[in-house]
Amino acid sequence: MNTSPPARIAQQLFEESGLASSHEPIAMSDVDALLARHYRLSGRLERLATEKDDTFRLRTGAADHLVKVSPPDEAVAVVALQTAVMRHLETEAPHLPVQRVKETIEGSDNVPIEGNEGGVRVLRVFDFVDGAVLAKTNPAHHQIAEAGRMLGRVDLALRSFRHPADERRLVWDLRHFDRLRELIEYTPGAAHRRLAHQVFRLFHETVVPRLGDLETQVIHGDYSPYNVLVDPRADSFVTGVIDFGDSMRSALIFDPAVSLANLLGRSPRDPWREACSFVAGYERARPIKDTELPLLPVAALARLTLRALVTHWRAERVPERRDYLLGHAADDWVNLERAMAVAMEEVVDRLLSTRDGAP
Repeated sequence: MNTSPPARIAQQLFEESGLASSHEPIAMSDVDALLARHYRLSGRLERLATEKDDTFRLRTGAADHLVKVSPPDEAVAVVALQTAVMRHLETEAPHLPVQRVKETIEGSDNVPIEGNEGGVRVLRVFDFVDGAVLAKTNPAHHQIAEAGRMLGRVDLALRSFRHPADERRLVWDLRHFDRLRELIEYTPGAAHRRLAHQVFRLFHETVVPRLGDLETQVIHGDYSPYNVLVDPRADSFVTGVIDFGDSMRSALIFDPAVSLANLLGRSPRDPWREACSFVAGYERARPIKDTELPLLPVAALARLTLRALVTHWRAERVPERRDYLLGHAADDWVNLERAMAVAMEEVVDRLLSTRDGAP
C-alpha cells in the first residue's frame, strides 16, 4: 500500500476542499466572547464532531443555536456561497425546513476571525433544528421516499440559484471521480482495491462520456442520513435539512447519488430496495431526465467508493477526527460489495419501474 501523499489532481482537490490538513481547534472561550460581542448570545457551548469545521451547540435556556467556525484553509467566498444558498432557500422556498442564518447585531451574516495560522476563519450562527438524524432511525420505505421527495424539493428551489463561487472544485464532486483513481493505492486490502477498480472502470465507461451533457445546477452536495432530521410520527417525516457545506454547481443526478450511496446494502437480500424508494420520492418533486436516470446507480456506486477511499486516507492523516470519519463509513466496503453483486441492468429497470408505482 502506498503511504506517500497523493499527487496532482487529488492533492489539489483535497486542498481546495479543506481536507488536506488539520488545524488547531478554536478555543471555546474565544467563541463565547465572539457570540456575546456580535450576537448578544450567551449560554452553554457543547462541541460537536464534524468533518472539518469547528461546530458547537449553544444552549441558551430559550432557543438553541448551532455555531460553526470554518477551517482556516476554506476560502471566505466558499463560506459565502454556503450562506447564500440558505438565504436563497429561505426566500424562494420558506416552507422547506432548512436551517436559518442568524444575523449579527451589526446586520451581517457572519463574523470574520483573523487566525494565528494564517487565513480568515468565519463564524456563523444558525437556528438549531430539533429532530432525530435519519441515520439513527429505521425508516419504512414510504418514509425513505419522503426523504427523497424533500431533496427533490430542495433541488427544485435551487434551480435558479447562482453565485460567483458556485463553480468551486470539491473532491466530493463526482465530476472529478475518474481522475482520483490513484487513491486506490492508499487503501488496505487487496479485495477492497479490486472492488474500487471495478467501480472506476464502470464509471469511466458509462458516466464519463456523458459528463458534458448532464443537466447541471447548484446542489446540496451532501444530503446524507446525518444531514436529514426526521420525526417518524409526522406525515412529512423530514423536519430539517442541514449542512450546506458541500454545495456546488454540478450534475443534478450527483445530488441523489449521495443519498443512494448511504442507502446501498442496508437490506442485504435486496441491497437496492431503499435506494429505489428514495428515487421514487425524489422524482415526485424533481423528475430526472430519461437519458440520465440509468447513470444514477453508477454515480451512487462511485460516491460510496469515493467516501471509502477518502475516509481511510483522511483518518490516517487527521487523527483528531479519525473516530468521526470512520464511524460514518464503517460499512462502506461491505455495502459496496452487496450493491455490486446486482447487475446494473436490473437496477435501472427497477428505477424505471418506480415511475409506474412499483416498489
